[in-house]
Amino acid sequence: MTEAMIRKKAGMASVKDMPVLQDGPPPGGFAPIRFARRIPNKGPSAMAIFLATFGVFSWGMYQVGKGNKIRRALKEEKYAARRAIIPMLQAEEDERFVNEWKKYLEEEARIMKDVPGWKVGENVYHSGRWMPPATGELRPDIW
Repeated sequence: MTEAMIRKKAGMASVKDMPVLQDGPPPGGFAPIRFARRIPNKGPSAMAIFLATFGVFSWGMYQVGKGNKIRRALKEEKYAARRAIIPMLQAEEDERFVNEWKKYLEEEARIMKDVPGWKVGENVYHSGRWMPPATGELRPDIW
């Protein structure tokens, strides 16, 4: 639709000829605007928040302490079990070492049988002290 059809006049009309339509407030006016600072006093007080936080923190620390005691008891139980089986493990290792040492001496005697003056099992360092092998394996190349 064109403006001419709406106004029932041909051509453009002047702004002055157009009817005045102005927006205004609704009847009875607008609702009042709340501009005052009114903070509602709903919810817990600062002291209540502080006490609740302190209570939750205290309960958490209590639970941590209980967990530490349980963990400490389990660790002590594990160490006690290890201490109990150490003599058995050491005896097994000593038996294994003696068997390996015997094999080692037999192999040394077989290899060095043609060398005059060779004493099987004698320490070549002559320090006067016996020390077990550092690696735990006497002859890894035999296997």
